[in-house]
Amino acid sequence: MITFIIGQLINVYTFIIFVYVLMSWIPVKRGVLADIEAALAKLCDPYLDLFRRFIPPIGGMVDISPIVAIIALQIIEALLYWLF
Repeated sequence: MITFIIGQLINVYTFIIFVYVLMSWIPVKRGVLADIEAALAKLCDPYLDLFRRFIPPIGGMVDISPIVAIIALQIIEALLYWLF
């Protein structure tokens, strides 16, 4: 039961990261979308910063750290199901 709950939380967090990355492609200065993006940044940036320390942007612009972060979450989820 706890494994299922943790797995679902990992899936929700993966979705949040995905939405955050998509929203970063849309230039927003103010309004509701800016507030949503700021809230997602508070949720995602601490985790993504772990990967940004080791993975520099490609060409100075393309940040692949979210891809690596999502892969890490999926590996953790698979290990969790394998262990329990």
